Amino acid sequence: MRKLLVAALLLLVLLGVMRQRQHRPLQPEPGVLAAEAPVQVDLGHGAQLQRGDVTLTTRAHFDITARVLSRKDYSSGADGELVPLDLSLGWGRMSDSAVLAQIDIRQSNRFYYWHVESFPIPRREIETSSANMHMIPADDDVKRQLEQIRPGQLMRIEGFLVDASRPGGWHWNTSLTRNDTGAGACELVYVERVDAAAP
Repeated sequence: MRKLLVAALLLLVLLGVMRQRQHRPLQPEPGVLAAEAPVQVDLGHGAQLQRGDVTLTTRAHFDITARVLSRKDYSSGADGELVPLDLSLGWGRMSDSAVLAQIDIRQSNRFYYWHVESFPIPRREIETSSANMHMIPADDDVKRQLEQIRPGQLMRIEGFLVDASRPGGWHWNTSLTRNDTGAGACELVYVERVDAAAP
């Protein structure tokens, strides 16, 4: 019995180490990796998609090429099942290693935070050239691809910005602009396609 317990603990440690190595940040050379801002096409009357008891209403077609600034995985609760990970993404000068070396970035409780000692670029540029995005994989293949994404990686995502709702009044709405900040400023992205540059 004791040998089984030790073996199980060793396996858990090994899995943890492997997961940490799998998601260790990449360190690209300085320079802008993703020059263009996300492309959004608003939809007049969006379609409805069903994910269990959650109704997703498409609000805009969304296409973004960006650098992954950080990632945060969620595995528990109904929200974790619907949205298993958040990616904070940067484009323009927020995809440049020289700029990002001067910005401390972290994620917690579905929010993305940044801090600087002195601004390498204007504050408003940081706010409008980066965002925290909640990822809803369209299928298991997309989910597996998202699970492989590493901070520092350049990636392209195509899909839809969506609002989510459940019976009883629960709702989670997407931001429809890159110009907002704070609560409600995150994009809720239904991801249909992921293309990531090789590490």
